[in-house]
Amino acid sequence: MNDNNQERDVYVAIADPTRRKLLRLLADADELPLHELTSQFQMGRTAVSKHLAILKDADLVIARRVGRETRYRLNANPLKEIQDWVSFYEGFWKQRIAKLNLLLEEEK
Repeated sequence: MNDNNQERDVYVAIADPTRRKLLRLLADADELPLHELTSQFQMGRTAVSKHLAILKDADLVIARRVGRETRYRLNANPLKEIQDWVSFYEGFWKQRIAKLNLLLEEEK
């Protein structure tokens, strides 16, 4: 798959710890300019911009221009897909733990 022509997968976008930190920073603020985001990392503006581009391609970040500055904000809607996926497995494990508890009670 050519990432330049395909919309990026939300799971791929959040797989990187830098991108997860960016999402967290944006969740804690209404909107942040690139220079404020960059100051939170030990990497250059270009590297942070590349991470933001991946998040933007996955529709997790919305960018808007204000003069010469680009400001970013979180769009958490695509994270619902991940929440749904995790909640399925949460139910799976709750069932398994309940069965294990029954077995342990029977052995007492």
